[in-house]
Amino acid sequence: MFDRSLKIAPSILSADFADFGREIRAIEDQGADWVHVDVMDGHFVPNLTFGPPAVAAFRKHVKTVMDVHLMISPVDPYIDAYAKAGADILTAHVEAGPHAHRTMQAIRAAGMKAGVAINPGTPAEAVEHLLDMVDLICVMTVNPGFGGQKYIDMTAKVRKLRSMIGDRPVHIEIDGGMDPTTAPLMVAAGADVLVAGSAVFKGGSVSTPEVYGTNMRAIRDAVSAAKAA
Repeated sequence: MFDRSLKIAPSILSADFADFGREIRAIEDQGADWVHVDVMDGHFVPNLTFGPPAVAAFRKHVKTVMDVHLMISPVDPYIDAYAKAGADILTAHVEAGPHAHRTMQAIRAAGMKAGVAINPGTPAEAVEHLLDMVDLICVMTVNPGFGGQKYIDMTAKVRKLRSMIGDRPVHIEIDGGMDPTTAPLMVAAGADVLVAGSAVFKGGSVSTPEVYGTNMRAIRDAVSAAKAA
C-alpha cells in the first residue's frame, strides 16, 4: 500500500565494509525503513562500489526494502542482474542514457519498482514525461559519487516535482547531505524518503547499534518539530 509517511533509508556506503550483514541487521533493528545501496561504476561517477554479487549477498540480510541506486552508464544491460540480486526498487539516472523511458519500462518488466534519479544540475522537467511509469523520483542534493558531501539546496526543485506528481503514487526521495538540519526542509517541500549515510552511521558500530537508532530518531524528531512549528 502506497503511503507518504516519512521513511529513512540509510546508505550502506557509510557502513563498515567488512561487516555488511551485521550492519544491515543493526540499522533495521534500530528503525530503518529501507536499506539504500549505492552502485557506482567509476565511469558515470568517480567511484566504484557494488556489483550484482555484492547486492545479492546484502539481500540475504535485508528484511525491509532494498533500494538500489544505479549511478552507472549504460544501465539497461544490468537491469536483469540487479533484479536477480533481489532489488525491490531499482533507480537509474535520467542523465545515464538517451532512452530513460525504455529503461523504466525494462525495470518494471523485470519485476522491480522503477526509480529515476536527477542530478543537481538537471531540472525537474527532465522527468515529467516519466511520471506515469515510475514509482520513485530520487533528487540528488549532492553531485553523485561520494558520501559525506556538502548539501546543495534543491527545495524549489522538490516543490516543483511534488506539484507535477499530483496524486500519482510516486515517492520523492532525497539523496545527499540529509541530517536533522536539512531533512525538515526537504520533507516540507514534499519529500517522503530520506537517504542518510554518515548522519546515521556516525559514532556507531555493530557493537553500539543504539547510536544508529539515536541518529535516525534525531532526523525524525527534527522533521516532526518543524511540522509542529
